[in-house]
Amino acid sequence: MLGLKLPTDPRWVNIVEKNIEEILTDHAFCEQKAASTAISLIVSFPEYTELVKEMTKLVKEEISHFKMVHDKIIERGWVLGRDRKDEYVNKLLTFFPKGGSRTTHLVHRLLYAALIEARSCERFKLLSEELEEKELADFYRSLMVSEANHYTMFLNFARKYGEREEVDKKWQDLLVFEAEIMKDLGKKETIHG
Repeated sequence: MLGLKLPTDPRWVNIVEKNIEEILTDHAFCEQKAASTAISLIVSFPEYTELVKEMTKLVKEEISHFKMVHDKIIERGWVLGRDRKDEYVNKLLTFFPKGGSRTTHLVHRLLYAALIEARSCERFKLLSEELEEKELADFYRSLMVSEANHYTMFLNFARKYGEREEVDKKWQDLLVFEAEIMKDLGKKETIHG
């Protein structure tokens, strides 16, 4: 369903289990960045009314997810750590060339967002199936569905605002590029890395 070309090695969960505090901190910031992305799309493309309405809902949902993760951190007696660079996202954002029309720029941003959500969904699924701590596994199962919905929403908007055949080709090319990035990642307790 997600179309990812390279699945995460299940052994990544073993890395995560050794440092739950780190994955929760990274996850919290991923949720905050997702809310920021939705706000940025509203600010950058206010004339797309349907997009603005959906991004407004998404901001609320993502910030509520941030709170849920932050609550997990507090429950464990930890404090939210500092934000880290997301190597995965930074590499991913180099794929499409700069410039082009406003519509092209919007489509590229929507495709990036779709892929980030797809990878998050895939990682959450893995955590829900492989984490030994049942409460945390159930938590990730509940969030996995949201990520899948976000992935399809962003991809559908890209297809709505761009030319379908061209958007689908860009999507496939981006998936291949992302698989190359993933070959070097999956060795840290981060949601994408």
